[in-house]
Amino acid sequence: MKNTTLFMAFLCVFLANSQNKNFIDRPYLETSARVDTLVVPDEIILSVLIAEKDTKGKISVEELENRMADKLKSMGIKLDEQLSLSDVSSNFKKYVFKQQDILKDKLYSLKVYDAKTVGKVMMEMEQIGISNVEIERTSYTKMENLQLVLKSRAIAKAKKQAEYLTKPLGQKVGPAIHITDTYFRNDYESMDQMVVRGYAAAPKSEFEPLEVEFSKIKVESEVNAKFIIE
Repeated sequence: MKNTTLFMAFLCVFLANSQNKNFIDRPYLETSARVDTLVVPDEIILSVLIAEKDTKGKISVEELENRMADKLKSMGIKLDEQLSLSDVSSNFKKYVFKQQDILKDKLYSLKVYDAKTVGKVMMEMEQIGISNVEIERTSYTKMENLQLVLKSRAIAKAKKQAEYLTKPLGQKVGPAIHITDTYFRNDYESMDQMVVRGYAAAPKSEFEPLEVEFSKIKVESEVNAKFIIE
């Protein structure tokens, strides 16, 4: 029984080595391919700071909040889905011993989906006394699916390259025997992707929304593949 077990183990090792040798001895072609595309951010997070000090304490945070809510709703923004409170602070600790007025701040996070809306929000907030609006971050929400699409395009390109290389030799490309996903990158820095062109030339009461543009994000993918040559 022991001898039989040792023989079976030896046979498995022998067969595995034979298969590896056959694999190495088969003629194959190795090639790599890279593809890329450009996408525009489709989710922009704005930070909106409501500060009583900006109005020298003349308008309360609560009133500014109400103004902001009314403006955003008039723009079709869903407050329950797109607006959230990030932070609340005051200068109470700083001024409590000086018997000065306490000025409050509230920081909100606002989610929008395109550059045009960003410009409109900035303009509308400025009109109601809220000037501290900044872009916190931007993203492309379909990036994961885009990665898969690019990988598929890259391997298809690799096979096409292999076919072009073997055709002059009167040979054909067989099945892939090894594929490596070697590279993926998106050249993307959120704050560098925004260009603000300013207000349109018009009387103040007729200001158009800020013309804001986002540079497209370059996304790349590369694969390496080995194909049997038949």
